[in-house]
Amino acid sequence: MPARPAEAPRRPGGVRPMTPRDIPTVARLFSKTFRSGKTELAPELAPYLEAVFFGSPHYRPENGSIVYDNGSGVSSAILAVPMEIAVHGRPVIAKLLCAFMADGKEGAAGAAHLARHLRAAKQDMCFSDTSSPVSADHWVAGGGVVLPVQSLEWHRSFRPLSAAALAGSRLVPLLRSRGVLHPLGWIDGALRRRRSSLHPAPASGCRVVEASPEEVFSCAGRMMERFAIRPVWSKPEFDWLLSVAALNRGLGTLQFRNVVDDGGRAIGTFLFFGRNRQEAMVLNVLCEEGREFEVIGQMFFHLDAEGYAQASGIAQPFMMNAVLRQRWLLFKHRGYFCMVTRHAEIKDAALRNDIYIGGLASESWSRLLTDF
Repeated sequence: MPARPAEAPRRPGGVRPMTPRDIPTVARLFSKTFRSGKTELAPELAPYLEAVFFGSPHYRPENGSIVYDNGSGVSSAILAVPMEIAVHGRPVIAKLLCAFMADGKEGAAGAAHLARHLRAAKQDMCFSDTSSPVSADHWVAGGGVVLPVQSLEWHRSFRPLSAAALAGSRLVPLLRSRGVLHPLGWIDGALRRRRSSLHPAPASGCRVVEASPEEVFSCAGRMMERFAIRPVWSKPEFDWLLSVAALNRGLGTLQFRNVVDDGGRAIGTFLFFGRNRQEAMVLNVLCEEGREFEVIGQMFFHLDAEGYAQASGIAQPFMMNAVLRQRWLLFKHRGYFCMVTRHAEIKDAALRNDIYIGGLASESWSRLLTDF
């Protein structure tokens, strides 16, 4: 882990960068805001906050998380991860905003100050993929935009009864037990014999092969070049993102695959969390321009062949036509994908869907969404 950054001096009130010594207070504020006032903190929460919000190779106090200090302590905070984004080839440090929290009425004034600090006129680029409807309205009022396609998740069922039980297990954990899933698996098997549409068709002329992180990294760089706005993903940042994503063991094991043609040349790549051959959560999928149908089709065929009950992932405009060819498909809205920027070229490209963002370049991998 990188060396802990130097502490910024305290000022009597106002907006300031979050420092490591704020972590205990922010951890309590997070639990109070997002965990129904829970006061008992998970022992791993504070170390996780430090690893994620102070560990990026691009972290500097000026591009990290911010808090409002009312003079007697932190009353509101916005957690942010700096990420390097290419804008028509020019690197810009953007902020992924992960949580906006305030301590009741006492923190309301501070929250207003933080929100004004993040208005479009002051930011190169800030974005979030988990905004509520109220937050999305605030983003737009501050000069931002909502990306409607990226605000959706696709879900493809291969074994529908098991998939339904897994979805319900978020409220009733017993549904994930072997005693429930095993008999449902037998019924799904019979259903799959009768319904050929449950089996994704393979794409001709290509196959999926296991890949190393380095191979995925090499493919991703050249396959993102067609987008005006895209992650830079330098090797240090890519490796760091993989390391913090892998901390989310509740989503399963982080896995890497390439889609290759008959000559062995990679035409696409994807990485996903796979949990117990039950759920596959695709973080990122990329391909050469014009190869969307082959890569997306072969990805689904492969995940089905590996025995997963369902697969999910963030919707992307460039792949929507290929995804929509699938059967047993539905879309869910988990949160609004919002962004603000003072650069007209970024806003224009985003509104034209000339942007690749999501997966590792989003909050999808964060444990703050799934536990604590």
